[in-house]
Amino acid sequence: MRRTVLRLLATAALGLSAPALAQGQPAQAAPTQPAAEPARPQLVLAVSIDQLSADLFAQYREHFVGGFARLLTGAVFPSGFQSHAATETCPGHSTILTGAHPARNGIIANNWFNPSIGRAEKKIYCSEDLSDPASTPNNPVVSANLLKVPTLGELMKAANPATRNVAVSAKDRAVVMMGGHKIDAGYWWKGNGFVTFKGRDLAPAVQRANAAASALLAKGAPALKAPLWCGPRDRPVAIGAGTVGTYRFALPKGAKPDVLRVSPRMDGATVDLALALVDDMKLGQGAATDVLSVSLSANDYIGHALGTEGVEMCIQMNELDGTLGRLFAALDKRKIDYLVVLTADHGGHDAPERLRQQAMPGATRADKALMPAALGAEITRRTGITVPQGPLIYGDGPFGDMYVNAAIAGEAKARVINELVSLTRNHPQVAAVFTAAELAATPMPAGNPQDWTIKERARASFMAERSGDVIVALNRAVTPIPEPVPGAFVATHGSVWDYDRRVPMLFWRKGMTGFEQPNPVETVDIAPTLAAAIGLKIDDGAFDGRCLDLDAGTGNTCERAK
Repeated sequence: MRRTVLRLLATAALGLSAPALAQGQPAQAAPTQPAAEPARPQLVLAVSIDQLSADLFAQYREHFVGGFARLLTGAVFPSGFQSHAATETCPGHSTILTGAHPARNGIIANNWFNPSIGRAEKKIYCSEDLSDPASTPNNPVVSANLLKVPTLGELMKAANPATRNVAVSAKDRAVVMMGGHKIDAGYWWKGNGFVTFKGRDLAPAVQRANAAASALLAKGAPALKAPLWCGPRDRPVAIGAGTVGTYRFALPKGAKPDVLRVSPRMDGATVDLALALVDDMKLGQGAATDVLSVSLSANDYIGHALGTEGVEMCIQMNELDGTLGRLFAALDKRKIDYLVVLTADHGGHDAPERLRQQAMPGATRADKALMPAALGAEITRRTGITVPQGPLIYGDGPFGDMYVNAAIAGEAKARVINELVSLTRNHPQVAAVFTAAELAATPMPAGNPQDWTIKERARASFMAERSGDVIVALNRAVTPIPEPVPGAFVATHGSVWDYDRRVPMLFWRKGMTGFEQPNPVETVDIAPTLAAAIGLKIDDGAFDGRCLDLDAGTGNTCERAK
């Protein structure tokens, strides 16, 4: 009797009913039907939020009611890693849809140098066409020629030529790195409006978008409202010759395009263009799965110009949430079955002047003595070694890749490298220094990216033919902007630290069962995950990352393409 009662209580606790059984009749298992495999999505939507750190995402998560709120019902990976050291826009975007680290895809930085290149300007921009004599790093002929691997969109087109591969952004390097070499349509903001690749015409959708932007600039727009929860961040902070922390993004009549670019309205214009291309190109409405990459850049522009912890970023995050909601609602209205992934190319850190007010007294700006020109001058003073033309040391700032002038060779070059290592390694603002030979001898890292050493992080960004003779990593909270310019550059990213490396990774599709996985994953995992979700068979070894199972139950989305 006691066993019967306990069994009935256990059954009731599980919310089940106890069926009446005939005396001696065995219980029959309910017939099961194999779960039908879901149809392939009509559209892969890859969204990158430029400079959306995992820290920023966590800070504003409780306030999301729009597009982010929807994504939080899907597969949430709050600790995604841009695991390499060069946490900049071009390398970050290059990992998302190639599934390859910069060490293999070739995009080691936004800019690198080739002291032996024939042109006078030795700097190389990550998405320029070096074969075009009209291209310069500051005014590039935009191309994906420097990207050494295909993107997901290219692999999809190779499997089915009917696939359309489209990318839009405010930045050309985001378009190129997410779209790749074979891109059906790619548009980015330059000057007064959206432009495209050399030799291509602007589509009617782009012409309409540019006309709308011109009309907005001519008419102007009022300041944007700050939600009440932005209040604690609404205060002036002195930086250099100006202040940040109270700006509301008012758009004066006849404003210059840069005023539009450094505001939440830039994201709105990018999404408007993306939706116009969806309509005009019938994306997600054909027999093949299409891919649409949308990189939203306002977080980055605002973070650089005004910092990440003021009312400006608070307004931006609120507006971004609404803009994403509008994008998803528009695709819903068009009855498009889409699979979306949202991540970031890198994180970011606030201006040291505000960080010092917020329990980080060691935050500071880089010493001018670490700038390449200053290092070269000191090496010349110590060694007497000079060059007939150009600087002794090339570099894009006080950290990252540094290169010795091509006129220096043999023992003289070795001496210059030794002096460069000594000068930087002994500087109190420097965390680590590596020579190219050291990194070339270092195996590619594996395992959890949060546990990688600084050398392993640098190795993931290293490619012998493009990387510097010496690679410098600054200490935590050392901002590599010696002299800030409020409204232009007060804060940045690019470090080896997790505030720049750690980003959210969110996947969502209608009907999927959501879950949250806090353990570390990498942005190079995105491409193999999407490939499996759409049933795209890829050769082993094509990706550096692994497929993430997006099925929260016993199924496995990583098995679909096998």
